[in-house]
Amino acid sequence: MNCIRQLFILLVVAVLAGCASSPTNQYASNKKVYTAKETSRTIDLTHPPRDMWDRIRRGFAIPNLHNSLADQWTDYYASHPEAVYRMSQRASKYLYFIVDELEERNMPTELALLPFVESAYNPAANSKANATGLWQFIPSTGMHYNLKQDSWRDQRRDPIASTEAALDYLNYLYDFQGDWYLALASYNWGEGAVKRSIDKNADAGLPTDYASISMPDETRNYVPKLQAIKNIIANPRKYGITLPKISNTPYFTTVKRTQTIDVAVAAKLAEMSVEDFKALNASLKRPVMLAEHQHTLLLPTDRADIFKANLEAYRGRLSSWQAYHARKGESYSAIAKKYGISLTKLREINKLGTKSTRAVAQTLLVPAPADQPGIQLASLEYPSDDSSDDESVDNTPKSKPSLRATSVRQSGKHIVVKRRVNVRTHVVKKGETLFSLAKRYNTSVDKLRALNNLKSNRLAQGKQLRVPGTDIRG
Repeated sequence: MNCIRQLFILLVVAVLAGCASSPTNQYASNKKVYTAKETSRTIDLTHPPRDMWDRIRRGFAIPNLHNSLADQWTDYYASHPEAVYRMSQRASKYLYFIVDELEERNMPTELALLPFVESAYNPAANSKANATGLWQFIPSTGMHYNLKQDSWRDQRRDPIASTEAALDYLNYLYDFQGDWYLALASYNWGEGAVKRSIDKNADAGLPTDYASISMPDETRNYVPKLQAIKNIIANPRKYGITLPKISNTPYFTTVKRTQTIDVAVAAKLAEMSVEDFKALNASLKRPVMLAEHQHTLLLPTDRADIFKANLEAYRGRLSSWQAYHARKGESYSAIAKKYGISLTKLREINKLGTKSTRAVAQTLLVPAPADQPGIQLASLEYPSDDSSDDESVDNTPKSKPSLRATSVRQSGKHIVVKRRVNVRTHVVKKGETLFSLAKRYNTSVDKLRALNNLKSNRLAQGKQLRVPGTDIRG
């Protein structure tokens, strides 16, 4: 019996020893478990993450780099607080998605800070080596990771596609090198170059760790720059840095699009600036998105429903351009003449070289027929003196209308028409939002905010709002 008991105990000990030696994930080290102090982690599991910065800190897992270059770059960034703040503001659009992807893959969250070093979190950033996007893919590496690049779109600038490709690449590099410092150096310099430097040291009987191998100055400074950003994010107060508040919530969402639509019109429908629209849709290289390309738009989460509602209610043409499928050998000059556009403009809008004179079976942008109505944004605007006669039935009590004089062209002559533009008062009820009220009163959120001098989209129950009424001609 004692022998059986001893055998059982030995078996249990062996099983437990095996469990203890197994890494909890593919990035855990069998040789050393890094402590929170060694990775700059600040973990308080008594509450959920307070914001994105707190969430990022909790996932720090790469050992801290302690050398003079890391100190120098930390001092450099700390001495440029405005630049750090601007980069952080740009990062606020993408951090939630990137950290979500890192956590899904069980990868260190420091990697979400890498675009600070790569692109200053500018999705349209370009380098001398023809790298572009948040993660600075060169064309060949982008193609290897299935990032489409043509005259219409460059997915190296797509926040979703480029992030997934970058994390795939970093994952591969870590598996290839077995060390995060070497993996990061490989991301900057190339895995082949790093491997050759390692082999050279090995052949000479020298150490082969990150600190010992030879590398270009740019690569030598690369990991210290990331460590510097990590130091500041880990403890901004220590370095006198103020970080913008970034909530731990998704900034953007995807919206499927089936129509041909101009970028400017899409931004207008989402009630956002073209600049902000392009920040999320930086992969687009033309001023129009063709239906046949079936692009998925990225919009702020609080703008997606606004975009859909405005698109549904939109009156007018969505694009001033149309697709023309040119035949191989067709003259660009003839195409330009056919559609009443200069050859220079045709080349400019379609990114055509000045030396090419004939098409190569391609899709070109040409102006839409002139006899079609132009782009109309009246349905998105606050009703003005030039609005249409479209009237809606509304039984809400109306305030006293005001009179405005306006000049209207009729039959070749100008006549003065007095128009009463009605402005009414609406008392906010429980559950009502600016978006629901904008839809009800056929206006926009921005117009309601401007009309009432609102600084945010928050509405308190019982608040009195000025809202546009029915426009009545007198």
